Amino acid sequence: MKKFASLLFVSVLAGVISIGAYKVFSESPEKVEKTSVLEQTSYIPTNFVNNTTPKTTNAAAANIDFTVAAEKTVHSVVHVKNKITKIAPRSIFDIYNGTGRQQTQIGTGSGVIITPDGHIVTNNHVIEGSNEIQVTLNNNKNYVAKLIGTDPKMDIALLKIEADEELPYISFGNSDNAKIGEWVLAVGNPFNLTSTVTAGIISAKGRDLNEGDNLSQSFIQTDAAVNPGNSGGALVNTNGELIGINTAITSQTGSYIGYSFAVPSNIAQKIVADLLEFGDVQKGLLGVTGGSLNSVVAERLEIAETEGFYVGKVFDDSGASKAGIIKGDIIKKIDEVKISSFADLSGYLSSKRPGDVVNVTVLRDENFETLPVTLIKEKSVTSVKMMDMRLENLSKENKLGYGLKVAANNNQQLLEELGIAPGYILIEVNGKKVQSAKVLKEFLDKYGEDQIRILAFKNLEGQYERFIFR
Repeated sequence: MKKFASLLFVSVLAGVISIGAYKVFSESPEKVEKTSVLEQTSYIPTNFVNNTTPKTTNAAAANIDFTVAAEKTVHSVVHVKNKITKIAPRSIFDIYNGTGRQQTQIGTGSGVIITPDGHIVTNNHVIEGSNEIQVTLNNNKNYVAKLIGTDPKMDIALLKIEADEELPYISFGNSDNAKIGEWVLAVGNPFNLTSTVTAGIISAKGRDLNEGDNLSQSFIQTDAAVNPGNSGGALVNTNGELIGINTAITSQTGSYIGYSFAVPSNIAQKIVADLLEFGDVQKGLLGVTGGSLNSVVAERLEIAETEGFYVGKVFDDSGASKAGIIKGDIIKKIDEVKISSFADLSGYLSSKRPGDVVNVTVLRDENFETLPVTLIKEKSVTSVKMMDMRLENLSKENKLGYGLKVAANNNQQLLEELGIAPGYILIEVNGKKVQSAKVLKEFLDKYGEDQIRILAFKNLEGQYERFIFR
């Protein structure tokens, strides 16, 4: 039986496919690890719980009036609680047979009301895998929320609650206009407290926390205090406009020590609009591959430029190809956004749809040229074959948020000996979540099935079953 490697690399491929351009050149970044709640981590989704919270002061903020922005936002940020029920193995026998005792886990985070009729933006990791989602407003009213849709790669989820009255909400601002050094407020529910407001400045934009992993990330970095429970909360400017969704912190302890990160509002707003209009996220592809420039890469390529995105390949029939972009071009700007790295490129394209026209400024032979490029649509992949099973994406009504449904199983060993029947949902491979058919197919095309060790499913009764192959 063929086997395949850890699905960690599947998430890597997700970043490659999402914009049609990935980094093949490394800047030798400091290694980043994302681990479970039981382990220390460098970058941590902020719904995780820990105990230590260093104190920070912002003496320079004394002359800035944050009260108007705080009043506009504090009642629009909600407490999000997710309930996850699964069968947990208690012994080696349970692991091999998929049995165990039912356990319920409760996770918490924050969310932002963005419409008066109850649409709420939060992080995907806050509600991922939940059986039930509860929302508590700042006035202590409780609601059961419906999951409208998610974008796991950008870590954004959209919820909806039904209330009898219009709800206070926050309007989206333009995150492209946010400036380094600008004052911002972070509003959320850290440590299960009600809405809490902290202040800081924007420390950086276009921050990529996983440069070595080719993930499509472009965070706003701030020094506003963000702690476990703040995930999905609001990052607002002094006008009270939503410019980001707080997502992660950098920490050795699990709590805030000086840096936090938010998904820019332009990306979050585009995801919300896509989920409401199309039911899924529409991704506009430029149609190139390549990587960020730095001094090491520039020396290797024998060029003088150390900033920008170097085009290593242009795909046939893509918008980039039709516009005249060629291998060796250095992308320096898209529309009015400066492109210094892969994160700048991926972040801006994440706010665009197929069919949008962007003006790409390239450096070629020491001359600048601006080319209008029409973004193309990502090819849809809804099913994939693996180990003689046909696996399909879950329906939009499924609340799991990830995993692939077993549509057919021609593998007699898996079917007759292990009971993996049509209707089962493949949720993990080698301990890593299966996000989509497209991501899995890209991985299988590149690496094959030769490293499979563990498969985890939800059976027809909704119970967790885990199989180890040797």
